[in-house]
Amino acid sequence: MKRAFEDHCWQDVVTPETLAIYKAYERETYIGKNPALVLIDLYNSAYEGGPRPVLELQDQYQASCGEYAWAAIPPTQALVEACRKSGMPVIHVTVETRPQTDISGGKPTQRQRRHIGPDTFETKDEFKPQAGDLIVYKRRASGFFGTPLATHLIRLGVQSLIFAGETTSGCVRATVVDAYSHGFHSVIAEECCFDRALLPHKMALFDMHHKYADVMHIEDLLAGLSGTKSVSKAA
Repeated sequence: MKRAFEDHCWQDVVTPETLAIYKAYERETYIGKNPALVLIDLYNSAYEGGPRPVLELQDQYQASCGEYAWAAIPPTQALVEACRKSGMPVIHVTVETRPQTDISGGKPTQRQRRHIGPDTFETKDEFKPQAGDLIVYKRRASGFFGTPLATHLIRLGVQSLIFAGETTSGCVRATVVDAYSHGFHSVIAEECCFDRALLPHKMALFDMHHKYADVMHIEDLLAGLSGTKSVSKAA
């Protein structure tokens, strides 16, 4: 069954007047040609404290997305599995922490720093990179800014991107906007992105869906990926 363009999580926060104003953006959504999966900041810090309300975690785990991060684990695992099965490139975008670099040279957002543990920015076990995956390290919010991400995508023959990760209103949004500026068709897996609060999550998805990317539900993505042919990782 075909979904309506606005059949997404923001329906309870976006007014009918706003929807009428944004009517001009309505279009067909789709998975683009030669896609790659981009996983953004799926490191341990986002999951600290377990699947609890984020407000309860703030005193001890200021970077945690709590219950929202944990709810996104199963659909993200399903997305990763489907993308690997289709043969598409899998790219992990994460914060720069390598000791041989000047990690004090920049940070993704203005959020106050806290104590950083030895495994804070290690990719969560469920999403560990596998042989053949690419890892891109960033200092700012966008995975494109000051990184070789665009070069890797061109080398691989990638023409479109599928995004999952966190935070929806932060590093996901920044990377998606830059992907649009670089000419890539982008899809965001709605259930595979998360934030520290629902309002910025929903409004970021709403804005990106209308201007820069196609927000799709995980079940629609999985159905589409079952017939997707992808480029070779060795291209």
